[in-house]
Amino acid sequence: MGRLIRPRACWSWLFSEMAAIRPTLIHKNPFLVSSFSVGTNSLSMKEEIDENHMEVPSNRYHELEVSRNSLGLAQERSSWMGVKNVAQVKDADKVFDEMKMRFLSFKKHKYLENLEHFQALAELQAPKFMVISCVDSRVCPSNILGFQPGEAFTVRNVANIVPSWENGPTETNAALEFAVNTLKVENILVIGHSSCAGIQSLMSMEDDATDSSLFCYGSFVHKWMANAKVAKLRAKAAAAHLNFDQQCKHCEKESINLSLKNLMTYPWIEERLKQESLAVHGGYYDFLSCTFEKWTLDYKNTCKAAGNDDHGFQIKNQSLWC
Repeated sequence: MGRLIRPRACWSWLFSEMAAIRPTLIHKNPFLVSSFSVGTNSLSMKEEIDENHMEVPSNRYHELEVSRNSLGLAQERSSWMGVKNVAQVKDADKVFDEMKMRFLSFKKHKYLENLEHFQALAELQAPKFMVISCVDSRVCPSNILGFQPGEAFTVRNVANIVPSWENGPTETNAALEFAVNTLKVENILVIGHSSCAGIQSLMSMEDDATDSSLFCYGSFVHKWMANAKVAKLRAKAAAAHLNFDQQCKHCEKESINLSLKNLMTYPWIEERLKQESLAVHGGYYDFLSCTFEKWTLDYKNTCKAAGNDDHGFQIKNQSLWC
């Protein structure tokens, strides 16, 4: 966590369809070539990288002389499938050998080639986005949406839930407080996803389960998922004629909207929504079809519709990226 800066070059290409989103600016964006990059097969790069001679100059303006691979970031992206899956490596030492190669590849092809940018980030951060996503290992916002270091302040929890203000302190609302009040982010994006185990757990819970009975289960997951039980009831009511998997998918999206509504229970978030200096968005990543749905909370019309049969929740700027 650092001091705030007023950055300088635009990356508005990232969410061209989002409403009221100002570009994130930090020097000249060195990552514009590619939205994300994993790098060439790190094992094949072992002979290229001399880990003993990759020291970073202490002077940030020192002329950097590092041999550069002829492959650009955009070309590196095409070899993503060539990266060895650490889950397939049986030997624990070899797993960390693979991770070491990935780190050294990152250091050579991103850090050292964009040294001034990274050293500026070491002193300051001014992200425009706060991202709340699931802990699921298949859902990584930086990979899916191409966020680069310094662009998104991120917190991850089971099922990407935002508890209401009344439910008391958690690591999620602590992160929200810092992002909104200190970093002054301009966008909060809650990202849900398909096949969410947290939502499946929620949908399997008894409808009349109380907080005390959930505690007796001895399950932290059940206790946490109780924060979204309203989403479960709405999903079951709307999708009662569908099978369990389809009900879960309905609840995955309903839970995102519940989190968006819960964000409005925080006084300092509601104040900035009124000032129109903050926008709140929902996102749904389906990794089976590789599609991304995005929508924005319509704060003014949500306030007007409060108490209606549709639960007073209004959205705008809905789009599907596929």
